[in-house]
Amino acid sequence: MEKTSIVASLGQMQLLRPAWIKVALAANDRLKFYLTILQAAQAHAERPGALPLDLRREYAAARIDAPWLLDLPGAAFIEGGTLHIAELGKLAEKLAEDLRLMARPFQDGAQPALLARVEHWCAWLGGLDAGTLDAARLRALTSGKRGQDDSFHILVMDLHKALNQLAAELSDEVLDGAHVWQLPEAQRPLVAAFMRGLNRTRALKFSHPGLETAATGDGGRLLIQNDIGTNDAHVLVAQVEGLRLTLTYSDLHRQRFAFFQELLAGIGAAWSGVEARSTAGLNADAAYHVGTATFDCADAAALDQALEGLGARIVFLIDWNRARKRLVQLVGKSGAVAVLRACAEREAGHIGWLEAGGEALIFGAMEAVGSDYFRIGDRLDTVLGDAHARDFLVEALVLCSQAMLRKQPVSAIADSVRALLVRFIGRHRDEFALLSEHAAFCHAMAEGIRDALAHGHERDAKAAEKLAERAKAWERQADTLVMRSREKAERNPHWLPFTRLIERADDIADALEEAAFLFSLIADGHHKGWNDAVRQGIQALAERTLEATQDHVKALAIAAMLGEGGDAADHEEFIAVCWRVLNAERQCDLLLRDIRRLLVRHVDDAATLSLGTDFAAALEQATDALLATGYAMRDLAFSRMGMQA
Repeated sequence: MEKTSIVASLGQMQLLRPAWIKVALAANDRLKFYLTILQAAQAHAERPGALPLDLRREYAAARIDAPWLLDLPGAAFIEGGTLHIAELGKLAEKLAEDLRLMARPFQDGAQPALLARVEHWCAWLGGLDAGTLDAARLRALTSGKRGQDDSFHILVMDLHKALNQLAAELSDEVLDGAHVWQLPEAQRPLVAAFMRGLNRTRALKFSHPGLETAATGDGGRLLIQNDIGTNDAHVLVAQVEGLRLTLTYSDLHRQRFAFFQELLAGIGAAWSGVEARSTAGLNADAAYHVGTATFDCADAAALDQALEGLGARIVFLIDWNRARKRLVQLVGKSGAVAVLRACAEREAGHIGWLEAGGEALIFGAMEAVGSDYFRIGDRLDTVLGDAHARDFLVEALVLCSQAMLRKQPVSAIADSVRALLVRFIGRHRDEFALLSEHAAFCHAMAEGIRDALAHGHERDAKAAEKLAERAKAWERQADTLVMRSREKAERNPHWLPFTRLIERADDIADALEEAAFLFSLIADGHHKGWNDAVRQGIQALAERTLEATQDHVKALAIAAMLGEGGDAADHEEFIAVCWRVLNAERQCDLLLRDIRRLLVRHVDDAATLSLGTDFAAALEQATDALLATGYAMRDLAFSRMGMQA
């Protein structure tokens, strides 16, 4: 006689429950896989030409020995609105069998309503038509939406929740916060490693429920389950066997699932193809996603590290979707996820921010800064720019978590967030970023002209035309930056000085693009009389123009830092660079006169003379524009430092 039968005959049912719970949890894994098979069958029947799902990893994780199940979806088809599934009778038998195994721990009558539902659904399964499911019956099997009729799927979730509660009640020990039973001594360090990570970040959930953990041994396999939060479809189950950690994770939210995938991929998880298995179509408004991650660890230390890393990251799933929706109002969808990811990586999380006021905290800080920077309805990233807005929010969320852990008043946290925003605005250099990007296009044109002359491209029409085309594209991109600055100035008055500056700098781009165009005309057969003296003079002018654009780029980089930690050396270097631009303009003016003299002396062809003169004049005009821009930049930089020019 089996030991379980002996115990049962003695009436000590309580002694059987830990073993039955393990069997019931394994049955739950199989039932979830069976429902996935039904989903895959429907998906194949609706889209027979689509790539079939590969469910072998999930099949292995559920420890099922029925290979015919993997072939079942590929044979399904729809006819007259009815889904035809081969072996549906055998599948129904397995559904009923494992449903009864899930219910067995409650045979003492503690859950009469659950047991009555089990009997109802077992009878329902027995009455299925052989090989066919209409839409109503398929929905009755797979729907997870509450508030309507009961479904087989909802019953499985309710049984799973009841099993978790029963497991906690039966736990014969609490190990570092985890309810454990029948745990072999060799598996205790593994549970401790998981709980070490979980407890390291547990405080970041604040008053939110969740993170209850249960663990038990099953032969050579360790099972760890965490309920994460209050949603009955949001569950995490980890299995450890040898040096392999296998995780089964379920979630209603596709975005949060993708977020968790990325978090765990960073510590070595290999995921199955979860995105292709979204069950939104079967589960009404509550999309249900299930996936499996595997960690193949090199040794025991790596396994401990994977368990600790997994445990530490679970808290960042709690209330994740609520935080994402609130952050979207500030930085858009991709920005919101990026902020949440950065906060998780810094082990700060988002719940402290939510409890301190969430987006209202940020909007309050924006309002306090004033209308010179923010207007009602502004999104944070439209004013600060994407990167700066995200950086600010990460710092704000970290600040909120740390302050809430120290139990600071919300009013004090609000003041700290406002001060942080003021510091970010003081550091914000998006205005100079646009100017620097514009200057980079000017530098590219000047460098292209200098290089073309150095390589003798005035005699290579094809190469010169290519330069002219590139210069035109760069000039158009520079124009786009000017338009962006004008748009920002319309929204925020503090942008006006920078817009005026970039408009003046656009004269540099226009002059250099004109020079590149004229050079392409010269290369088209109009270089008669360009001897060494003419070429050397023009090369000197092009070289000096390039040096002036390089100083322009450097001046902008220094100007962006003046007043923010800039020391006396920065101020002196800025003034020196501005004076170099001034001297360059004077030198280019003299070089232009020398070139005109050389062209008149050595060139007889009228077209060559005219084009050569215009080309040199365009380069000199670029240095005139550089000088005017440099003066305007000097005034702006000094005014931001509170100085008089």
